[in-house]
Amino acid sequence: MIKIVMVDDHKMFASGIAHLLEIETNFHIAGIFQNGEDVLSFVQSNDPDILLTDLNMPGMDGLDLIEQITLVCPKCKVIVLTMYEEKQIYKKCQKAGAKAYVLKDADPDELVYTIKEVFENRHVMNFHNTLKQVTDDFYTDVYKEKYKLSRRELQILKMIKNGEGNKKIAENLNLSIFTVETHRKNIHLKLDVNSGVELLKKAMDMNL
Repeated sequence: MIKIVMVDDHKMFASGIAHLLEIETNFHIAGIFQNGEDVLSFVQSNDPDILLTDLNMPGMDGLDLIEQITLVCPKCKVIVLTMYEEKQIYKKCQKAGAKAYVLKDADPDELVYTIKEVFENRHVMNFHNTLKQVTDDFYTDVYKEKYKLSRRELQILKMIKNGEGNKKIAENLNLSIFTVETHRKNIHLKLDVNSGVELLKKAMDMNL
């Protein structure tokens, strides 16, 4: 069970994300907070695995919180969940000790996979891939609504169609092979295919 704590001054947003994460069988939301001071006190006595934090909050901001959490609870891995796409802010978070950086506009699947990767110490921070969470002109409502594919799943499917194997896909996207394999399994389920040949044919039918 992955014990998760959230801090975001937008209570409705935080509650919505918490609800989505609770659907995962191995996720447990241990607490939701609106400011850094309260969550810092909680973390010191409850030892969570993951902290999801916004950056712009009243009182202690996200950067200060990341540094403090790293000191008082080294086990707790910090994932920044923010709207800021600026590379300078990204680098500051990385320097402060954040283990991952997820944009609020990213697909929920992206956050779920990132949490699992960070928990297993498999995640590699990469600014270029962070932007890819939300910037993909090829990702339209057709793929989102008709096929229920996330941006990352569509991205991987396109690479599969181009003949790239799991290892190459993992290297290009800075993901673990395990994560790529998990995405492939989900793609198979969503597209109702049972083999690599069927998947390739489906990708061609989709005009990828």
